Amino acid sequence: MSVERGFDHAAPPPPAALPRKLADILRPELASLAAEIVEEIRATIPAYARPLDGPYGKSIRAGVEYAITLFVAQIADPTVSKEQSHEVHHRLGQNEMREGRSLDTLQSAYRVGARVSWRRIMRVGRRSGLSSAVMSQLADAMLAFMDELASVALDGYLEAKARTAGALDTWRRKLLHLILETPPASPKAIAELAQLIGWPVPSDATPVAICPASGVAPARRHAGLDADVLAELDTPDPKLVVPGELSSARLAALQVALPDCRLSIGPCVPLASVADSLRWARNALQLAERGVLAARPVLRAEEHLATLLVNSDTGLVGTLRHRLFAPLAEMTGKQQERLLETLRAWLDSQGNVVEIAERLGVHPQTVRYRMRQLQATFGESLRDPAARFEMELALRAGAAPMPLRYPVSELLPSPRSGGSRPQWTSQ
Repeated sequence: MSVERGFDHAAPPPPAALPRKLADILRPELASLAAEIVEEIRATIPAYARPLDGPYGKSIRAGVEYAITLFVAQIADPTVSKEQSHEVHHRLGQNEMREGRSLDTLQSAYRVGARVSWRRIMRVGRRSGLSSAVMSQLADAMLAFMDELASVALDGYLEAKARTAGALDTWRRKLLHLILETPPASPKAIAELAQLIGWPVPSDATPVAICPASGVAPARRHAGLDADVLAELDTPDPKLVVPGELSSARLAALQVALPDCRLSIGPCVPLASVADSLRWARNALQLAERGVLAARPVLRAEEHLATLLVNSDTGLVGTLRHRLFAPLAEMTGKQQERLLETLRAWLDSQGNVVEIAERLGVHPQTVRYRMRQLQATFGESLRDPAARFEMELALRAGAAPMPLRYPVSELLPSPRSGGSRPQWTSQ
């Protein structure tokens, strides 16, 4: 069985209904048959040769008794529930893994059970005068039934194996990758893998991008992380996914578990959108490294969505800046910076001179002087709503809170020598 197949056991095609009187014939055999199957398993499979008088032995006997009792009950009533028997055999498979036995040993035990059961049925059938057609039908039903229970036990075995320390970490990482796939993986595939490791699938989740301050990736998985946090820390782009909203208590725990790391938190989104949210969180980290966003220990991408948007295509932003601010190219860097500060303040204040002066910390008369310079430089563009919108976008892409200090080399082409445009005096 593969993990992808999941845990829903499709029942085998139902055979033609067996005569219900067979249940009455077989029921008296159940107790002695269960004992015979257990003894045969112990005698023929060395791994089961030890005494079965403890909890482990009780689970083996319970598995055998539930199996043959359910088989006979199904003959009497084909609609009888299999749930309890399946539960026992799923747990039996888990116990086999924990006891250190192999899959071959587990499957051998089911084959022994089928062989002993058929041997007993043949004796009972001859004694009861059952026809060869009924016996053949009974054999088919019994083999299909034993295969079904063996598959249930196998799932339990693989589930327990997946939850061992090394395997659990591998499966958790695989689940994280599945959640972060683009385009999104199917909910069924995520649910199957999540069930394997016992991770309750949330409707929403919060991704966190991590930037180690030292440049050294954290350990593969930190013991301080909660069990429901999916993490991949020992990579060039460490990350984790937290089910649901990231509460203040959970954030505090992450900061303790990951000291000396900057955490960039993506918005809490439906599971199918976590990859996008993580990308936004990663972009916020990059903008913090460039100085576009304040380099705080914790960044929340949802607080900077507009900045993330206008910085999502740096080539396009660069082209827009060069086109819009080409009239400033012949000025000195200080003049460019001063006028761009004024332009941003003018756009933010909708032209209110007093407010612009307060923002820039200068006299209103200075603002009026600079605005005359802006008017002479940009002309009718300042009256064009579309041009003003583009200017604001270009200024906000890479803008820090006021007062602004633009990296002019990123905003504008290098000053050209010569040319007819007059140099302005600054104030």
